[in-house]
Amino acid sequence: MKMQLAEIAHAVGAINDFEQWGSVSVTSVAFDSRHLQPGGLFIPLTGEHDGHQFIQSAIDHGAVATLWARDLASAPADFPVIQVDDSLKALQTLAQYYLSKINPRVVAVTGSNGKTTTKDMIAAVLSTQFNVTKTHANFNNEIGVPMTVLSMEPNTEMLVVEMGMDRPGQLDFLSQLVSPDLALITMIGEAHIEFFGTRDKIADAKMEITHGLSDDGVFVFNGDEPLLRERATELTQRQVTFGQQGTDDLFATDVTGTPTTTSFTTNQWPEVTFTIPMIGTYNVNNALAALSVAMLYRIRPESAKQALATVSLTENRAEWVTSASGAAILSDVYNSNPTAAKEVLTAFSQTPVTGHRYVVLGDMLELGDQADAMHASLASAIDATKIDHVYLVGPHMLALQAALAQQQPQLAVSHYETTDLATLTADLQNQLTADDQILLKGSHGIHLEQVLASLQDSSEN
Repeated sequence: MKMQLAEIAHAVGAINDFEQWGSVSVTSVAFDSRHLQPGGLFIPLTGEHDGHQFIQSAIDHGAVATLWARDLASAPADFPVIQVDDSLKALQTLAQYYLSKINPRVVAVTGSNGKTTTKDMIAAVLSTQFNVTKTHANFNNEIGVPMTVLSMEPNTEMLVVEMGMDRPGQLDFLSQLVSPDLALITMIGEAHIEFFGTRDKIADAKMEITHGLSDDGVFVFNGDEPLLRERATELTQRQVTFGQQGTDDLFATDVTGTPTTTSFTTNQWPEVTFTIPMIGTYNVNNALAALSVAMLYRIRPESAKQALATVSLTENRAEWVTSASGAAILSDVYNSNPTAAKEVLTAFSQTPVTGHRYVVLGDMLELGDQADAMHASLASAIDATKIDHVYLVGPHMLALQAALAQQQPQLAVSHYETTDLATLTADLQNQLTADDQILLKGSHGIHLEQVLASLQDSSEN
């Protein structure tokens, strides 16, 4: 972005006299003072800490101006300040203004699982023909979405926005904020069921992504999910479905896999074999979602094939890495829910291996009163003939340990407290050889990324 401060001040409705600073040029925005770049506009937000307290750090890191909530602190003297009633609302207002100014087509993506991978895949296939900006990492909430919008270069033609949700009304707000031309839901699972109670209510909340959908927009969704098919009947916009059933507009055929890739064909382009650098039918669904977008925006199938084969994925989402001992690690430590955990367990159990397969599972968070039952349900996806040892982390995983003891007593199972990751790491290091494979899967709050880092660090061995 590049705007003069006067334009920004008018866009957000500044309540102070800013004319003396009007010609200051702003080329980026940041709400973390440490991440500012020269020419940046500082957006001090209030939360656990009051961002206004870090104004000097922002200036030291290159800020040329700042928003300022007038009721929270005294504004700095002799520094360009745009005073507003609420800095977060001003950030969101500025994003809407900038979005209308650049006017790209907007693709909005949500879902209980797979939304980040799908976002990466969509951006990859669209980039073969358009200038694309996509959500960085998982900047997918009321702060992250405006920041994504404001990160656009002026030549952006397509904006791919990931949208997260942990309460009713959140997707409604985000959808109204960006007014998508295409809204996509990957799936309905159990993520955040603690706050919603049932999958029906999760589906209702996910459908909020269509609330800002343009009248001539398109709703793309997983057609194998009855909850979405039922709710889609209430929409007047065009609809496209993807999935594994012949009733979907786009479905996969001839799915095959290797230890690190999955290949498939589709009903729409039966002559083209697509390959993605990841395992599992659930990732084929994510690729089908991206191909649905490609189809709608007339991306050539050969271009989409190349984009999917070389897609750059956000870190720690079902990626293969190598431990210091040479063992292959399937790392999926950013998030977890029952549906996702079962899918990756099934896929991992089918990968060829010359040594042993080991599984590390951390607690799945935000499952509420159903947490223990949902953890125990993972036992159905663990096959003692294919998995040699299961390592469990967290209090809710005790329910899975009990279920496995009853259903597969021959399976080796160990349990660790969340405060005992060092012991878990040491046990794994003593066990792993270069011929082995290990899966790490858990919610981010369990911090299995620490175990992953130690296993990869040769200095730990």
